[in-house]
Amino acid sequence: MEIEIATLLTEIEKLTEKEILELLIKRYPHKVVFSTSFGMEDQVITDFILKNKIPVEIFTLDTGRLFYETYTTWENTNEYYHTEITPYYPDAKAIERYVKDNGVNAFYNSVPLRQACCHIRKVEPLKRALAGNKVWITGLRAEQSANREQMKMVEWDETNHIIKVHLLLHWRTEQVLSFLRKNGIPYNPLHDKGYPSIGCAPCTRAIREGEDFRDGRWWWESKTNKECGLHIHK
Repeated sequence: MEIEIATLLTEIEKLTEKEILELLIKRYPHKVVFSTSFGMEDQVITDFILKNKIPVEIFTLDTGRLFYETYTTWENTNEYYHTEITPYYPDAKAIERYVKDNGVNAFYNSVPLRQACCHIRKVEPLKRALAGNKVWITGLRAEQSANREQMKMVEWDETNHIIKVHLLLHWRTEQVLSFLRKNGIPYNPLHDKGYPSIGCAPCTRAIREGEDFRDGRWWWESKTNKECGLHIHK
């Protein structure tokens, strides 16, 4: 697998985003998927895929606790591209047990309880969405956090046994927003209200001047723990 990852890194080095997607589809037909949370980066990738009619399945994880604005962006995206993005939902029984045993907002009480909530609402549905596929395209960017600065555009995800491709890894925020506005692409209005990173509504706030991208996520926890388990960096 290391050789395969290294080969892909070399091959995509000088390709455009569209060309990278076309290469992946040619190499792994019917086995390439893209996960969107309808954040600014994901809207750019969605545009590359759908406007160029590249056969990549697009899915989203509906945790049940998303912002109203996120659901509106989802609906606007479906209407704009005349598509139907596939939703994956958490197991209802698991949520029922979690809430009954711990409380509806238990994630505020401890890191383990927050991680357990993320696992039920995000990690387990993601495993189902990725099952049987070869490549997982993400919207992660190096600018978003210190953990992501050292990432390469192509990685092996040992947890899900899949190749991850971070299509916009080296894009800056200004570049992302400029692309969206220039092309009239629908995006989450919370981005214009100080939310660079948007997750579940109870766990996300706008960032203040001088704060990092991820400081608005799980803000009540220490700054050393700003991931939900979807993307594990070693």
